[in-house]
Amino acid sequence: MNVTIRKIGNSEGIIIPKETLDRLGLKTGDSLELHLENGGITLKPVDEDLSRQLEAARYFMDKYKVALKKLAE
Repeated sequence: MNVTIRKIGNSEGIIIPKETLDRLGLKTGDSLELHLENGGITLKPVDEDLSRQLEAARYFMDKYKVALKKLAE
């Protein structure tokens, strides 16, 4: 499938056909991860639950950094 890069405001973007979005279960407002691989671009849906869990873990580790360090000794 070929798509064209288009001007969107001050940025550029591509339009993903509705059939493709439906097939992947995606809708307006969903987040995608962009990866550069082997000279190409890969887009993958973001797992929102995992993202929230990782953010909570980072907050916890930062808040209790000293206690976690003592426990690791």
